[in-house]
Amino acid sequence: MDDLYREQIIDRYKNPQMRGRLDPHDYTYEDDNPLCGDRIRIDLRVDDEGRINEAAFSGDGCAISQAAADLLTERVVGMSLEEVKSYTKDELIEMLGIDLGPVRMKCALLSLKVLKAGVYGLDELEEELASL
Repeated sequence: MDDLYREQIIDRYKNPQMRGRLDPHDYTYEDDNPLCGDRIRIDLRVDDEGRINEAAFSGDGCAISQAAADLLTERVVGMSLEEVKSYTKDELIEMLGIDLGPVRMKCALLSLKVLKAGVYGLDELEEELASL
């Protein structure tokens, strides 16, 4: 089963479904991991009811960071902003489906950090990111 998930990560890295930028966008945030050089930007468009109707990511980095961003942006389409705020690192790791060491964990979680930073805004950012 682990091989199936590894294939999914490589496929999402080589053929991302959600790569791009949304302009205009309602929410956006960009950050990087200075230790490895991964960089992710996530843009969201939200409807009048607070549900994400479009999401896209851009950036560069390792296969895990890029695949995680692709899978996460696909996953959040249709979710409310409140659901995004409660989305956990465990849910993202489960979606990736592979064991991750501490270094690769930071790669995988960069997209979640960026997503939440964009949704929370800078005022609430520090409190939420402390829980990641």
